[in-house]
Amino acid sequence: MKESVLKELQDTLLAFARERDWEQFHSPKNLVMALSVEASELLEHFQWMTEAQSESLSEEKRVEVGHEMADIFIYLLRLSERLDINVLDMVEEKIKINHDKYPADKVRGSSKKYNEY
Repeated sequence: MKESVLKELQDTLLAFARERDWEQFHSPKNLVMALSVEASELLEHFQWMTEAQSESLSEEKRVEVGHEMADIFIYLLRLSERLDINVLDMVEEKIKINHDKYPADKVRGSSKKYNEY
């Protein structure tokens, strides 16, 4: 099921780009650059906030942050489609890698990188 939802989103985004003749601009390089810009726009919402403020956003701010997150996800889906990378498979693989890199009994409560503990 999750594979079909991902594919449906990718197809919708591809159709959106094709209808506007934007696919010509959606090279992997350009998509990565756009992804970085959108991540920076998300970051901007949290700039200068305290930790507590970042955990208690107003409803208006939550919507704005959600839109930035959606932009990031959209570019990531376009990139995965263009590079023919199944991002869901990669997430599962990366979770396994991180599980091995960061054994809970060794890293619990620590922010150290895997090669520092």
